[in-house]
Amino acid sequence: MLDKAALILDAFYPTGGEFRLAELVVRTGLSKTTAYRLAGNLVQLGFLEHTGEHYRLGNRLFELGSLASRRLDLRETALPFLQDLFESTRQTVHFGVRDGFDVVYLERIHGHDSLALPSRIGGRLPLSCTAIGKALLAFCKEAARDLDTRELPRLTPHSITDPVAMRTALEQIQVSGLAYEEQEAALGVSCIAAPVFAGATVVAALSVAVPQQQFRPAHLAPAVRTAALGLSRALRNGVAPGTKTPHPSQ
Repeated sequence: MLDKAALILDAFYPTGGEFRLAELVVRTGLSKTTAYRLAGNLVQLGFLEHTGEHYRLGNRLFELGSLASRRLDLRETALPFLQDLFESTRQTVHFGVRDGFDVVYLERIHGHDSLALPSRIGGRLPLSCTAIGKALLAFCKEAARDLDTRELPRLTPHSITDPVAMRTALEQIQVSGLAYEEQEAALGVSCIAAPVFAGATVVAALSVAVPQQQFRPAHLAPAVRTAALGLSRALRNGVAPGTKTPHPSQ
């Protein structure tokens, strides 16, 4: 029953939203009777809410998610550096971690330009299609080894799907410490990212996304690099969330 209840909750991934019972049946493959009974149980537990004919995710899930301490601590430590990066660029800032072969976004600060971005807090995108993902992939030997055994996804015509080309890009990232993505996740949008380390281990990455016509890597690189180095220094020194973190320029 636990597996089937998880199917109900997974049906709301990745966009959330509201669904009728019939839609949950289609998304889960469960019988209508089973889906109705499990959805009712989840409503009683607060994991779902039921209004009229629609089900949506409940507040209990949000409360539990906020207790995921490791990622919450990392996000809170990163926030001052992300805010500084936004202030210096006035463009959309992302912060994410690796989960398998995806990047999961822990934070996103909207820029002033109206960008059609596929990213969202709590959402995920393929590592190989994003600047943050490439920054993570370049410094994770385990994931990089799997390149030859995986089919690299294509989100746009610009996505890199050739493992050889991807390895070349990763080698360049290892040398420069910066990752680039030009319209590989969304048309009209380009990004520059840098990895964040806790000691010798890459734990996250941050990026700036801009409209393609405004993409000037040389102008953005110093701010991105400074934010990543400052956050890495804070993590190395064991700065706890809620304490005053050193400014990236220090």
